[in-house]
Amino acid sequence: MPIDAGHRGLPDAFLGVERSLTGRHWTGRLDAESAAIATAIAQRDQIPEIVARVLAARGVGVDDAAAFLDPTLKRLLPDPSVLTDMDKAAARIADAVVAGEPIAVFGDYDVDGASSSALLARFLRAEGREPVIYIPDRIFEGYGPNVEAMRTLAAGGAKLVVCVDCGSTSFEALAAAAGLGLDVVVIDHHQVGTDLPPAAALVNPNRQDDLSGLGHLAAVGVTFLAVVAVN
Repeated sequence: MPIDAGHRGLPDAFLGVERSLTGRHWTGRLDAESAAIATAIAQRDQIPEIVARVLAARGVGVDDAAAFLDPTLKRLLPDPSVLTDMDKAAARIADAVVAGEPIAVFGDYDVDGASSSALLARFLRAEGREPVIYIPDRIFEGYGPNVEAMRTLAAGGAKLVVCVDCGSTSFEALAAAAGLGLDVVVIDHHQVGTDLPPAAALVNPNRQDDLSGLGHLAAVGVTFLAVVAVN
């Protein structure tokens, strides 16, 4: 940061700027400890000192610099198991894939629901399973699972229904599904209360009892973590 050039006992000029156009002497923002960290980063990772100083100023440590400069999805991805019910959801989906059970994907009709459905369907196809995809009619069926849709899926032979971007408050439909012998896994992100509908697993980072800290995720983000967990 610049300080008055007339000040006595000035430290070494940052970037060699002893007097700027406004008559100020530039000094670096790093204290002695951070400067030492910057030097260590530059030496260990063979990067320019100015880059190392920026990293140190941002609080990046010596051991973290390489990962910061070369981020990967694997390193940044949260552990799916931190989500409540994720392990149960992954196990149920994996069991259905291995056993060859008919699987239905029930998705919301908006972009988040459509992309969640497409992502899950693509994964299941890669595993050799062709799911039935059910997107409700926005006008005539409204939002989320409904009793008639569950009856249709059961009549079509489905054994597992995975609801994406919906289902967290679908008490009547999920109760009907249970009565029809359907297992339902919910992968959602909408705000819910303490009461939850019956399901084999209900994954939602905005559940009251979920402590994952991932409530900012859209449903497709939660679905992606579910795919990672199943895989």
